[in-house]
Amino acid sequence: MQRKRDLLAILLALATCLIPGVANAAGKSVFLEDLTWSELRGLIDAGSSTIIVPIGGTEQSGPAMALGKHNVRAKFLAGKIAERLGNAVVAPVIAYAPEGNINPPTGHMTFPGTITVSDRVFEQVLESAARSFKLHGFSTIVLVGDHGGYQADETVVADRLNAEWKKTPVRVFAALEYYKITQEGYVQKLLAAGAKPSEIGTHAALADTSLSLAVDPSLVRTDRLMSGKKLGASDGVYGGDPTRSSAEFGQLGVDLIIDGTTKAIRDFIAKQQQVR
Repeated sequence: MQRKRDLLAILLALATCLIPGVANAAGKSVFLEDLTWSELRGLIDAGSSTIIVPIGGTEQSGPAMALGKHNVRAKFLAGKIAERLGNAVVAPVIAYAPEGNINPPTGHMTFPGTITVSDRVFEQVLESAARSFKLHGFSTIVLVGDHGGYQADETVVADRLNAEWKKTPVRVFAALEYYKITQEGYVQKLLAAGAKPSEIGTHAALADTSLSLAVDPSLVRTDRLMSGKKLGASDGVYGGDPTRSSAEFGQLGVDLIIDGTTKAIRDFIAKQQQVR
C-alpha cells in the first residue's frame, strides 16, 4: 500500500511539472477572464500593476493552419510573459483586427474566414480597453501584437494616450519587440538550426507554422504539410515552404519572444520609474 502511495505521489509530481503554468506570484491565474472582480482587485492592491493586452487577428494561414492561430499564440505567449514578470495580468485577446478591405476584398480578405475591421475602429478598441484598465488601477498597459499588419496602430494608440496622461503615472507600452523578434532573431535562429532561407517565408511557411506547432499542435494539419503538394500564394502561403515545419523549430521563436518581450517590458517600466 505504501508503495502505491509513493508511486501516486511521484506521478502527481510529474504531472504538475508537465502542466503549463498559468499562475502569477499570488497563485492566481494570470488571465483576467479567469478571475472574479474581487480577486482581480486583490491582485492589483497586492502590486499587480501591469496588464498585457494580447492582440491576435482572425485570418487565413494557408490550408494547413487554423484561422485563429494568432489568437491562440498571443494568449499563450502573453501568459508566459506575465508569469515571468510576476506582477502582471493578461487581458482577453483582441481577435478582430485590420486584415484588408472588404469591397473589393484585398489581402487575406480574399480567403474565407478572415475578419477585418478598419484601423480607426481597431485603434478605438485598443484605446477603450486601455482607458478601462487605467480606471481599474493598472499603471502599465502593454500592447503585444502577433500580426504585423497593425504594429503601427499600436504605436499610434500608445503615443496618443501617453500624451494625454503625461501628468499621471499611467503609461501605455506598444511592445513592438514581440513581433520584431519573429522577423529578425527567430529567423537567424532557424537558419542556424538548419532551416533554408527558401523555407522560412513571411506567412504560413516554415517559421510561422513551426511557431504554431510549438504553442499548440492542434492548430496545424500536419497531414496537409506532408501531402506532397507545393503550397504557394494561391493557397495563402507566402515566400516559403511549410513542409519541414516542426515544434522544435518553433520553440526557438517561443523562447526568444518570451525572453525578449519580458526584458522590453521591464526596461520600459524601469525607465518610467526613473522619469518619475
